[in-house]
Formats: sequence, structure tokens, C-alpha cells
Amino acid sequence: MRKICYIVGAGNSDGVTFRPAENDIVIAADGGYEVLKKLGIKPQLALGDFDSLGYIPEDVEHLSFPPEKDDTDMRLAIFGARERGYADIVIFGGLGGRLDHTIGNIQNLQFISHNGRAWLWGEGTAATVITNGSITFPGKCSGMFSVLAIGGNAEGVTLWGCKYPLDKAELKCDIPLGVSNEFVGSEAVVRVEKGSLLVIWNCSATEFDEMIKDGYC
Repeated sequence: MRKICYIVGAGNSDGVTFRPAENDIVIAADGGYEVLKKLGIKPQLALGDFDSLGYIPEDVEHLSFPPEKDDTDMRLAIFGARERGYADIVIFGGLGGRLDHTIGNIQNLQFISHNGRAWLWGEGTAATVITNGSITFPGKCSGMFSVLAIGGNAEGVTLWGCKYPLDKAELKCDIPLGVSNEFVGSEAVVRVEKGSLLVIWNCSATEFDEMIKDGYC
């Protein structure tokens, strides 16, 4: 059975509605522990340098790291998920706020995309990276989405089931051609044959959570 690791950071998670299934795990990245506490969800693991949280939670398994380190708390949480056998990861509280952390988390998406699938959600936006692969959106998805080359040019890009389709096109990493596409009420597919694509969808937390539960992660 498919299993998901939910990682919750200290960023804005207003409207988050997720409830982990039996095979899922939840990891709190530093201040994400307080976010989970408000949601009534107890993580299986809390980790980080705990500078945002201000204390070390003693009621759950925890891993404490020094503030001066090479990896961000979010990346340490991703390593924790991988060590526990989770390839599919959903991150809340990793968008918005400090721009450097947002860009760093997008880089984390690309890192995960080589061996799994990860999503970031925050402030009405969901983002994922696909590398040499594809993603399908259910027909009930609505609104706008964008597809951008990341980490170099992306070749063999196909978009169908959307307002502006593409057929094995090349998207360049310095030209934002794929901004502001639209869902049209049918199943939509984004595929790249060589390279990586950053896929961004403007959606509510409820819409995003339903897609995850339906297996479209």
C-alpha cells in the first residue's frame, strides 16, 4: 500500500486539512511541532536545531542538531523520511516567508524527484518537480497551473488536457513560457522526457489534500 511522509515546517500552514493514514508518518521540522500541536496531530519524529520552536519537545522521538550546520531543518527531515523508507513526501509550511528558504525547498523537490515524488504546499500554492517522468491531475482540478524548466532545459515536454497543450516541446530554463496554463475540466497530464519541470498549482488546502488522498501525489 502506498505510504506518505508528511513533513510540517514553521511556515504558514493556514487552512491545512490533512489527516495521515495508518501507513503514513509525520515529521515536525523545528517550529512545525507547534503547527501540528494546533492541528491535534502528534508527529512520530521532531527534529532540527529548534531555534524557531525555542525548546526541545520531550513527548516524541526527537533529534537535535546544532544551529551551525550544512543542511536546513527541512532537508534533515527529508533525510529522516528516506531513512524510514518513504519516497513520497508532502511538505507543509515550506513556501512563503523567507525567499531563500522557499528556493531551497524547491531545490529539495528536485532532489527528491530523482527517486520519488514530493509536494510543497503553502499560501494557496502547491508545487512539485518531475524529472524524466510525468504527473496526472484529476479532472476535478480547476484554476491555473504553471510548468517551468528547472536545473537546465527540459526536452520532450508534453501537456494535454489543458487550455494550452504542448507536444514534445523544449522548455528553456531562462524563458518562462509555461506560466499561467489552465485546467479545463478533464484529466490533465504533464510529461517530460529529459530534464526537470517545476509544476506549480494555485489551489486551496482542501483541493490539494483531496488530490493526495486520491493517489495523485
